[in-house]
Amino acid sequence: MIEQDTIKLLRECDAGIAMGISAITDVYDKASDEKLKKALLECKIQHEELKAELEAVLERFGDDGKEPNPIAKGMSFIKTNLKMAMDMDEPDDTIADLITDGCNMGVKSLSKYLNEYKAADEAAKDIAKKLIKMEEKLGIDMRDFL
Repeated sequence: MIEQDTIKLLRECDAGIAMGISAITDVYDKASDEKLKKALLECKIQHEELKAELEAVLERFGDDGKEPNPIAKGMSFIKTNLKMAMDMDEPDDTIADLITDGCNMGVKSLSKYLNEYKAADEAAKDIAKKLIKMEEKLGIDMRDFL
């Protein structure tokens, strides 16, 4: 049970990290404010570092991780591009709004999985908690641009 919950939690974290990196990548070049770009870049780097840590743990279990749900990823891409096209006058506001929504969804989902996979080992729980904290911090950082 411990190993199954650990792998399941790590897979969800893997998918969440990939969604976060993808979301930041989708909007980064459209940002104009240097402070916004810096906050996005720092968070993307942190996500990439955590992904490397997560992959090392998954490798110990002989698991490749999990890609984000293609439908969720596609819907996110469409929403991002539609909102950016509609709000061309205020791209930084729109970016902050989109990223905040993504962070809130990530925190909600990851918290759910953390509660669902209670038997996961502490290393997996720590990764999930780190990711939740990153998402919470980025959501707070985005408030200055809303």
